[in-house]
Amino acid sequence: MSAIAANRVSVIMNHLSSSASHPAGLLAGQVAIVTGAGQGIGGATALLFAKEGASVVVSDLDDNKGKDIANQIIQAGGKAIVVSGDVTDLSFPERLIEETVKAFGKINIIVNNAGFTFDGMLHKTTDKQFQLMLEVHNAAPFRIIRAAAKYMRLKDGESRSIVNVSSTSGLHGNVGQANYATAKAGIIGLTKTVAKEWGPLGVRCNTVAFGYVDTRLTRAKENGETMVVDGQKIALGIPMGAKKEAPPPAVVFADTPLKRAGQVEEAAGSILLLCSPFASYVTGHTLEVTGGKGI
Repeated sequence: MSAIAANRVSVIMNHLSSSASHPAGLLAGQVAIVTGAGQGIGGATALLFAKEGASVVVSDLDDNKGKDIANQIIQAGGKAIVVSGDVTDLSFPERLIEETVKAFGKINIIVNNAGFTFDGMLHKTTDKQFQLMLEVHNAAPFRIIRAAAKYMRLKDGESRSIVNVSSTSGLHGNVGQANYATAKAGIIGLTKTVAKEWGPLGVRCNTVAFGYVDTRLTRAKENGETMVVDGQKIALGIPMGAKKEAPPPAVVFADTPLKRAGQVEEAAGSILLLCSPFASYVTGHTLEVTGGKGI
């Protein structure tokens, strides 16, 4: 992160935390589940939510990374537990929800952030490769929300909201991402349906569609970042071709008005916004967090 970007993020975080109208934090007294919270956007979201007063359930496929985020929260004086597991495991959603309620007694916020890419040109994409993206980005959030229904659909005056993470690939499509783009478009439909069905009970549901945020999914594939799913190693990142390095920023961000990548802390801030009291009349919305790309 550049010094300018780091300073901008610091100013934003301090401004939010020092809100005179919410001295205990924007999410004080609330319980938040964040999936894919061991690193990247999910990790930054978990840390920010805790800073804003929430008790956080850190969920990640990688138990060690999840524990590291939870430990950071606890060492800073916050409350957190870890519920590790694969979101595509059919037994996982119930376990995630029940362990949350056992630890904290309720659920106020669910952030369905867990996910990854499995890129390939459409004519070379296998059925398994396509279906896996639907499982991770559509079926898993659906099952988690469904499992939480009895704890979310309550008229008890508590604030409750869900944020599902999408992408500009889901809004505009993207070369080499027929599977991912389809899934990320689908999560928007799920969001709008939940907003309509659960809105009368006071539950809000929104989507964040991220553009180029600096994570392992947007760095060079040649860096060697991988993850293992069902014993299969999946390469993450954007292929850079023969040069094996990213083009200069002037080229990468030519169509992005802010001319830079987003940082995970900024991405987390957008999720916080949708879960905060400042978005209490916002539901069924897709917030584009893109630096202006696509306008």
